Amino acid sequence: MKAWRVVRHGRPSLALELSKLPLPAPGAGQIRIATRASALNLNEVDGCHGRYKTIDPPLPYTLGMEAVGVVDAVGPPHPGASGLEPWLGKRVALTGAGATGAHAQAVTGDAAMAFESPPGLDDAAAAAFFFPFHVAFLSLVERGGLRAGETLVVHAGAGGVGSAAVQLGAALGARVIATAGGPEKVAFCRALGADLAIDYRREDFAAAVREATGGRGADIVCDLVGGEVTRQSLSCLARGGRLMLTGFSGGIEAEDEAGLVPRPILFGNVSVCGVMLAYAPDAFPEAAGLGLFPRRVGERVQERLVALLEAKQIRPVVGRTAPYTELPAELERLERRETMGRTILRW
Repeated sequence: MKAWRVVRHGRPSLALELSKLPLPAPGAGQIRIATRASALNLNEVDGCHGRYKTIDPPLPYTLGMEAVGVVDAVGPPHPGASGLEPWLGKRVALTGAGATGAHAQAVTGDAAMAFESPPGLDDAAAAAFFFPFHVAFLSLVERGGLRAGETLVVHAGAGGVGSAAVQLGAALGARVIATAGGPEKVAFCRALGADLAIDYRREDFAAAVREATGGRGADIVCDLVGGEVTRQSLSCLARGGRLMLTGFSGGIEAEDEAGLVPRPILFGNVSVCGVMLAYAPDAFPEAAGLGLFPRRVGERVQERLVALLEAKQIRPVVGRTAPYTELPAELERLERRETMGRTILRW
C-alpha cells in the first residue's frame, strides 16, 4: 500500500515521503479499513516539524489521525469482549492506532475509536464529521454544560473544530460569538450561525465580548487557540463562566508551558476545564491523569450528533478536497492559515 511517512523533521514538503508498505494487520480490539478519504489536522504539521510531544513516535512513521473507509479486516477481541466481525463491510470514520497512520491506503485502529459514517454523507463530508463535532460536543456539552440562552465564545471559529462548535452552539440555542482572522473568515462564521463574529486581527476580542454582553461576559469560551488567547479569555468570562481548553492552534508549545495564574480564576469565580477526544472500551480501567471517555459516551455523542445532522441543524464543513498525492502542499496551506473548515484527501 501507499502511505505518507515522516522520514525527517521539517516543513511537510521536506519531512514527508510517499512510501510503499505492506498492509497492516489489525491487533487485539482493532479493525482495518480500506481508505477512501483522510482529514488533515494542524497537529500533523507539528508532527512534521517534530514539535508535537503528545504524538511523537520514532522516525519514520505514517502520518495522519483520522480516515474514512470500509472495514475489510478485524483483529481478535479483547479478553471478555464480543467479536469484531459485525464491523466488516461497514463504512466508518476511524482514528489510527496511536493517532497515527491515517494518511495511507489502509489504516488500523481501535474499534473504540470507530463510528459508522452517516449514509447521507459522501466520503469527504463523512471525514469532516467525526472529529470536529465530537470534539465540539465534548467541549460544549459533555464538559462545558452549555445551556440554551447562554453566551458562547468560539475561538478559531472558521477552522475545523471551530466551525463545528459555532454550528453546535447555535443549534443548542446559545448566543454564539466567534473570533477569526480576516474579513473572509469572519463572514464565514456568520454564515455558520454566529450572532457576532470578531476579527481578532483588528480589535481586542475580550473588549468586544464584554461590550457585546453589556459588561457581563460570556458563559463559556471554547478555546481552540491557547497561549495568550487563553489568558485574555479569562477577562471576558461571566461569573461562573467556563473556559474550555480544547486545542492549541496558536502554537502546540503552549500545551506544555505554564500560562494561567490563579488570581483571575479566583477573582472571576470561573472554571477551567480540559477536553480531549479519546474513547476507550467500556471495560478499560480508569487511570488518574488519563481521563479517557468510555465508549458508551462516544456512542451517545454520535447519536445526538446524527440526530442534529438529520434535522439539518449542523453540517460538516469541507473547505477543500485534494488527491492524496497533494498532502505536503495541503499541510503547508493549513500551516499558513489559508483554509476554512476541513481539508480532505481523496484516496
